[in-house]
This record gives sequence, structure tokens and C-alpha cells, in this order.
Amino acid sequence: MNRHSYIDPDLLPGLERLAQANGGFDVAMDLEGARRASEARDDALLTKLYIPEGVVQETLSITSRHGHIIDLRICRPADVFGPQPVFYWMHGGGYVMGSARQGDAFTLRAASQLGMFAVSVEYRLAPETPYPGPLEDCYEGLTHLAENADALNLDNDKIIIGGVSAGGGLCAGLGLLVRDRSAFSLLGQLLLYPMIDDRNIAATSDTLADTLVWTRAANLFGWQSYLGDLFGSSDIPIYAAPARATALSGLPPTYLPVGDLDLFLDENIAYAHKLTRGGIPTNFHVFPGAYHGFNAFAPEAPASVACNAEIFSFIAKLLEEADKN
Repeated sequence: MNRHSYIDPDLLPGLERLAQANGGFDVAMDLEGARRASEARDDALLTKLYIPEGVVQETLSITSRHGHIIDLRICRPADVFGPQPVFYWMHGGGYVMGSARQGDAFTLRAASQLGMFAVSVEYRLAPETPYPGPLEDCYEGLTHLAENADALNLDNDKIIIGGVSAGGGLCAGLGLLVRDRSAFSLLGQLLLYPMIDDRNIAATSDTLADTLVWTRAANLFGWQSYLGDLFGSSDIPIYAAPARATALSGLPPTYLPVGDLDLFLDENIAYAHKLTRGGIPTNFHVFPGAYHGFNAFAPEAPASVACNAEIFSFIAKLLEEADKN
């Protein structure tokens, strides 16, 4: 059976919900309509979440070095005695949509189950703010936490970053940026089917005209919006498109899941290979019959449950090993 000729039947309800929420908007043709549809979809998904007992949700607003405000959406344990490990999250949306609240499913769980100071950063969106603006927002937000660790009761030796789709691309770029600026270190990174290759060269499939959920046209629009005047040039910084990086040594242990119906499959395989070649402990998992965003749109499906469990098992193991050292 060709890997693109099927969809995991347990994931089909997620496609139905997505179709209803999107209302037929095409991000490349009607960005504002797509943003409204994205917000409506988030409303539907987030109504199922609740703030666990013993967890506080709040917003910390910081002023960037350029004078604009960066909001950090925080979930943290209410009563903590020792410094808390940090979980720092970047939402998806093709660099052009989405908001920090999309990270609630992950930050609430990190705070309640693992006792972490979990943050989702409200970075600026393209095309209004192209690269490097969104990535620098992510870096400045994380740097603020690290520089104010004592006041915030944080453990700078236990910083784990993560992101999904475009947020995964920002996470990969942030990992490289932290490594190269050497301001602080990272304990691990979670790259959920990250959007990391601006060349958009992955084959769609032998049997389908295009991929589900996030199409080649949407991907092209996202990269054009994010890179701005840089798009199409051969001089794309590795921090903007991490797939272009050739040396990945010095990065933290990585978890990278992707569905085999995802447009990003080939670029994610290539990046996981580079990570392992660079000596980075890499947990790479391909989910058969899974489309882009499957674990968010169909969270009840066994594949999604498994993926989300792996995410938190990976984090827990990193924290456990850090405690031993």
C-alpha cells in the first residue's frame, strides 16, 4: 500500500472538524478570513480545556528592545517551593496565523503534571512582521525569563523549548540562536512536525494532488510572508530556515514527530538525520496515516494520544536525568 493512499480512520473526525471550522477560507487568497477561521477553530478546541486545580494562568507583558510589547502566556503551579523548570512554547499557523493561547493544551499539562513554569509566547506575525521579528520575539521572551530566573523562581538549568508547525520552525531556529549566542543553555527541544525548509521542494505524493490541512500553496505563501525580501534568495539565514543548517552539533536532545501524510515529512526526515549525524540524541517518530496537526485536531485518536504521551514522557525523562546530574 502506498503510504499516501490512506488516512488513519481514527483521525478522520479531526478533518471533519477542521473543515467545519475553516469555513472554506484559503490562507493564500484571504489571510484575514483564514485568521478569523483559525480563531474560531481555537475557540472550539479550547472550550474543552480547563485550568487544573493548583495551576495559575496569567500573562506577563515585557517590553522588547525595539519598544513593542511581547506577551508571555504563563501556566504555573500555584504553590512551589524550589525553582521551577521552564517549558517555553511557540504556536503554529504558518508564520501568518495563530496566537499564544493555542499552546494551552501543552502548557497546562506541563504545569499540572510536571510542575513546570510553562509559557506560550505571543510573537508577532508575518507578513506584517517578517523575519527576524517573530524569532527575535521568541528569543527576547526566553531571555527575559532566563535573566529574571531568581525573581520568577525558575531553574535556568532546566529550560525546554517546543513548538508546532511554524512554531516548530521557530523552535528549531531558537535552538540554533541560543546555541550560537551562548547566553544560556537548553535541556531539550520539541519540534512537532516543524516548518523548516523555505524551498518547498517536498513531493506531495504519487497518488494525491496535494497534502491535507497544510498545502503546498499555503506553505509557499507562509514562507513568502515570513521571509519577505529574502524569499527566493540563496542567502537565507539558518535561523530563518533551519533545514539549511549543515552543522547541528551543540543542540539539545530532540523529540521530532511527524505524520507520513504531512507536507513536511521529507524535510523533517532530513533534519532528524542531520541531528543524529551531529551527535544529538534524537527521538524521531513517523505516524502512519497522520496528516499535519493530527494530534491537535483529533486528540482523542490513539495516534494522537500516543504522540502527546511521548511529548511529556520525553520532557519527564529530561527532567529526571537533569536531577541525577
